[in-house]
Amino acid sequence: MDDFLPSLRKMNLDILKDLPMFTNPQLEWIEQNLASEFCKKIYDQIVEFDSKLDNDKQVAVRLVNFGQSVTFVVNGLGYSNPSLIRFSGTMPNGSPVELIQHVSQISFLLTSSLRDNPTEPKQEIGFKTE
Repeated sequence: MDDFLPSLRKMNLDILKDLPMFTNPQLEWIEQNLASEFCKKIYDQIVEFDSKLDNDKQVAVRLVNFGQSVTFVVNGLGYSNPSLIRFSGTMPNGSPVELIQHVSQISFLLTSSLRDNPTEPKQEIGFKTE
């Protein structure tokens, strides 16, 4: 199965359903491990986390790597199959940021930060596909 993975990344998975070498469980495993599926789960968790925040707070992500910590507000989430997740947002100083990570490397802490304009409605987190 591992021998086929490089070529799978270039193919539409619907094509594989007609090939005798792939069984339904194998196709289901491949589909469940695409970035799109991870992204949907992350998006749902972010929306749930946001629903528990007070109106003066917004969702932020904290990344910790090699002893350094980076926190940014999440404005959007996207993916590129088979394996990349994309977070977009803003740094505390207002500069835009985009984090692109392989699904196997995703590790972050959902946290909150104060909103600049808590009297305005919360901005929904966007969701982008490939």
